[in-house]
Amino acid sequence: MLLGIGPDGPIPGRRVAITGLGVISSCGTGLDAFWAGLQGPAAEGERRVHDFDPEQWFSTKEARQTDRFAQFAVAVADLALADALGLEADPDSAGVVMGTGVGGLGTLEEQIHVYADKGPRRVSPRLVPMMMSNAGAAAVSMRLGWHGPSETIITACAAGAHSIAHAAHLVASGRCDVAIGGASEAGMTPVGITAFANMTALSTSGRSMPFDARRDGFVMTEGAGALVLEDWDRAVARGARIYAELAGGASTADAHHITAPAPGGTGAIDCMRLAMKDAGITPDQVGHINAHGTSTPLNDQAEADAIGVVFGDHSPPVTSTKGVTGHGLGASGAIEAVAATLTIAREAIPPTAGLEQQDPTIHLDIVTGGARPFTPAPVLSNSFGFGGHNGCLVICPA
Repeated sequence: MLLGIGPDGPIPGRRVAITGLGVISSCGTGLDAFWAGLQGPAAEGERRVHDFDPEQWFSTKEARQTDRFAQFAVAVADLALADALGLEADPDSAGVVMGTGVGGLGTLEEQIHVYADKGPRRVSPRLVPMMMSNAGAAAVSMRLGWHGPSETIITACAAGAHSIAHAAHLVASGRCDVAIGGASEAGMTPVGITAFANMTALSTSGRSMPFDARRDGFVMTEGAGALVLEDWDRAVARGARIYAELAGGASTADAHHITAPAPGGTGAIDCMRLAMKDAGITPDQVGHINAHGTSTPLNDQAEADAIGVVFGDHSPPVTSTKGVTGHGLGASGAIEAVAATLTIAREAIPPTAGLEQQDPTIHLDIVTGGARPFTPAPVLSNSFGFGGHNGCLVICPA
C-alpha cells in the first residue's frame, strides 16, 4: 500500500494484507451465502436483510438502544475478525474506520413521529447517540476495546471505499498494525425510500439492470461490509491466511453537481488513474473491474465512458454486483470490496445480474450469464457518490 502521490511520485509505505472479511447483505450474510447469492437473479423491489438477528450480538436492551445501521457495523466487524483466524491486536495500535451515508435515519424518523404524536417530553434521550453517524465506529471500538483511531467517513455512496482506503493508510503509515475498514447502512425507512423515489433515483420497474439499455434507476438495499487490514509482515509472521493485498486507493471530487456525475466521468477517470498509480500498477495489469454500476442512466454511462478513457478499447472484464444486492448507499463500496476480494480468492468473476440488453453506447466487456473463470490479477473496485465523491480501491492477489 502506498501513502499517496507526492511531488516526486508515489510515497511508499508498509504493505497491507487483507486477512479477514465480513459481509451482511440482502443476498446473504457470511462469505459463503453472500458468494452464492451473487450468482443469483437480479434484485426486484426492496432488498432488505430479513434474516438479521441483532440479539446474536446484543442483549434485548442493547439492541433497542442501538440503531440498525450501528447494529450492522458491530456485527460485520465481528464477522470479519472471526474470519481473521486468531488475530490478536495491541489495543493502542488497532483502529476502526466505518463509513455510512445516512447514519441513524431510522431512529431520527421514529423520534420525529414521537415528538409529533406525544410531545417533546417523550422524545428519547438516546436519540442523539443512536442517530449520530459515528455511532457505528464508536460501538465497534468500544466492543473491542481498541484505543487507536475510531473514525467515520460520510461521503454518500463512496463512503465504504473511502473508509477502507483510510483504514489501509493507517496501517501503511505505521500508525496502526491492524485496522478494520468498512461501512454500514440501514436507510430503508418510509421517508428515506420516498425521498429517493421522488428524486427519480429509484427504479420504477423494481429491477436493478446495470448497463442495460432499459435501466431506469437503482433498487435500494441495506447491509454492511468490513475488511480486516494488517501490516503484511505481521500477518506473515503470525501465519495468517492472507486473502489479498490492499495495494492502493484514491479519492477525487467531480466538483460538478450535487447528484449527477460529471459528463464523461472526468472525476472517475482521475480517481481510477490515481488509485492505480498509488498501487504501482498500470492499466494493462488490471484483470477485472468491480463497477459502481448502480443501474441509473447517468451513472452507468459516465462510469462506462470513464473506463473507456482509462483502459481504451479493450477494458478488462467488468461486473456490477448491484444487479443482485441492490444499492447499499454508503455501505455499497464495502460490500463490493468484499466481493472483489472473493473474486481473487475464489478465482471467478460474478455475473452482472439483470443485464439482458447491453446499452449499445456502452462498449465494455461486461460479465453476464454466469460466473467467469478468473486468473487472479489486480482488481479495481469503483464507488461514486452524491456530492461528486469518487473512491477507487486496488486489490491485488497475495
